[in-house]
Amino acid sequence: MHTVVQPSAAPLVSDSQPVARVAVAGATGFTGQELLRLLSRHPAVSLTAAMSSGQTAASSRRLPALARLWNGTVVPLSPETLVNEADIVFLALPDSAAAELAPALVDAGVRVIDLSGAFRLRDEAARAAWYPETHRMPAGVAYGLTERERGSVARAQLVANPGCYPTATLLALSPLVEAGLLLPNSDVIVDAKSGVSGAGRAPSDKVHFVTADENVNAYGVPLHRHVAEIDQELALLGAPVTATFTPHLLPLDQGELVSCYVTPARLTDQDELAGLYADAYVGERFVELTDRPPGVRDVRDTNICRISVHEDPRTGKLIVFGAIDNLWKGAASQAVQNLNLMLGLGEGEGIT
Repeated sequence: MHTVVQPSAAPLVSDSQPVARVAVAGATGFTGQELLRLLSRHPAVSLTAAMSSGQTAASSRRLPALARLWNGTVVPLSPETLVNEADIVFLALPDSAAAELAPALVDAGVRVIDLSGAFRLRDEAARAAWYPETHRMPAGVAYGLTERERGSVARAQLVANPGCYPTATLLALSPLVEAGLLLPNSDVIVDAKSGVSGAGRAPSDKVHFVTADENVNAYGVPLHRHVAEIDQELALLGAPVTATFTPHLLPLDQGELVSCYVTPARLTDQDELAGLYADAYVGERFVELTDRPPGVRDVRDTNICRISVHEDPRTGKLIVFGAIDNLWKGAASQAVQNLNLMLGLGEGEGIT
């Protein structure tokens, strides 16, 4: 029988007066527009600027779909304006642009939530290998997987918001690490699938309607940048592994499902698995556990990660599914969840 374990919601703050000025750079992309929707109705912040990724007048735009929530005007990128008019800046920019702008903002005393991949890898050599276009790492960087990094996020000057695939994968697998079921050099395979919005707004053959419609394609084979992030965070949890990670493009506008196949360190059973996941996520309002494999429609337009874990008695492997909305929990709403931590607010403020 299908069941969902849904923790009770934590109380939100009662004071609705703005406590911080926020701005978005890269506001015209899919993630940037979701950020504008969330921040424009967030009761505890003031949205002071929405900027494109370009610095010329030609990069100005109007977004009529957002006009009822906010004035809908996107102006050219201006670092000086960001410094003068924002306490916290969201960067929904390409990796190279975010890598250049973020340290300057931090140096000027502005806190940053970066949704690019520029600062997700903690080791300099790894960053140089996977993100050669990036620049120096500023002080006070936290990895923004909210449920696992609350303390560091709350104190951070710069939060590196996780990639969408690592978000779903790490939330799905981390309880196994904590329970000692995922050990160094364990066999880990992640079969990941996402809607076309995960590829961004830039045109490409990969996301062309004719290519994506009625089709499924693997991409980023054999090495996708997100596998370095997955390996890094599993190692920091205590299980250095070399995961096999293959993403696939589905003919959906948004949504993401990861199917993780793990050879555990010892035999287990379904009751033990259910118990350890319930213990790992007790009280987590944005993680739901279900005994049935989840679908992406279950979590669309939410900050929820829905997880289902199964033992395969025939092979001895464990199968863990994680479903998120790639534009929400995989990007914009997780960034707002981190914003709330940074401001000392309830984590659901402006999201639910």
